[in-house]
Amino acid sequence: MAKILMVGAFDTKGPEYAFLREQILAKGHEVLAMNTGVVGEAEAFAVDIAADEVATAGGSSLAALRAASDRGAAMKVMSAGAAAVARRLHDAGRFDGIVGMGGSGGSSVVTAAMRALPVGVPKVCVSTVASGDTAPYVGAKDVTLIPSIVDVAGVNRISRVIFARAAGAICGMVEAVPPQAVDDKPIVVASMFGNTTECVNACVETLSEAGYEVLVFHATGTGGKTMESLVDEGLVDAVLDITTTEWADEVCDGVFSAGPDRLSAAGRAGLPQLIVPGCVDMANFGGMDTVPERFKDGSRTFYEWNPAVTLMRTNAEENARMGEIFAGKANAAQGPVAFLLPLKGVSILDGDGEMFCDRDADGAFFAALKENLDDGIAVYEIDHNINDPQFAARACELMLELIAQK
Repeated sequence: MAKILMVGAFDTKGPEYAFLREQILAKGHEVLAMNTGVVGEAEAFAVDIAADEVATAGGSSLAALRAASDRGAAMKVMSAGAAAVARRLHDAGRFDGIVGMGGSGGSSVVTAAMRALPVGVPKVCVSTVASGDTAPYVGAKDVTLIPSIVDVAGVNRISRVIFARAAGAICGMVEAVPPQAVDDKPIVVASMFGNTTECVNACVETLSEAGYEVLVFHATGTGGKTMESLVDEGLVDAVLDITTTEWADEVCDGVFSAGPDRLSAAGRAGLPQLIVPGCVDMANFGGMDTVPERFKDGSRTFYEWNPAVTLMRTNAEENARMGEIFAGKANAAQGPVAFLLPLKGVSILDGDGEMFCDRDADGAFFAALKENLDDGIAVYEIDHNINDPQFAARACELMLELIAQK
């Protein structure tokens, strides 16, 4: 028998959650009920964690939230409180999985609690926004969203099927026991893009032969955030950051930004990290019609990677800015760190004679990096493209040297 944390606004969604609760109990599992409703009282079933406890954990009180009558402010408090309480309960071993339901507001509170939990803890949310932009709800965690089809407003011939399946999903997840590997290896995480695939694939092969398990993350914003979240959770032993292109999107307002915290987790954790400016030559947008007007002055080079992705060549000014940022991240690192610079191109498209080939722009990054780095942080250069076999071999050699320094 497992225990499942059920999170939601039991005041306004009492019958819906009562049905979900009954489905879980019928499968032989226990339910730990956390109420995040602010408007009224939860009367459909017994509550284990009251809304006032959640509000207090979020830095306020239920009385204050009701008096203010500010829905947006209440959502923020209850989201923070639900996350704090869920994490505390999990750390105490009080539950094995988490489930919730809601519209956009309810989903934001429920998934805030889910995102506070480690990867691997079963997480299921029935949501009206499951088929839209889910990044704010999922973040960098393994949250499973189930489209509610109809609104989470009553138990009817459609919703009862969805709710019952959601109960089955979370129960199946907590019942499933992942097989334990008999030869768990140290974990190296690596960042990859289509423009660095050859390099990263070669590194995976070499490091695997050296006794490491390499986890690869696609550098599309969410990928970088997820990689860094695993570092923060203490699940990683070293970072091979080949593809740092998400910083180009952060600087140019592209669609694949991982935010300003990118390149920070390994340094905070004191982990060995090798940093490569992979694909900093390109910022990503959607179709050509989504490219900001300020970039359409004729000075930019664009490449249609596929119908949904347009790449823009970054210029020298943007590269210099990134070089300075990368230096700042490395200077703050608490563990071994080094840089490896490919002098014949930081991507496929930046290869000699290719569309994005711009050695002045690359040089602006390299110069700014060196100018702003603290003494003692090594910068290695190699007269190859990032996807040449020689580059991958050198990257692995340096990665293993950094690991040995730890």
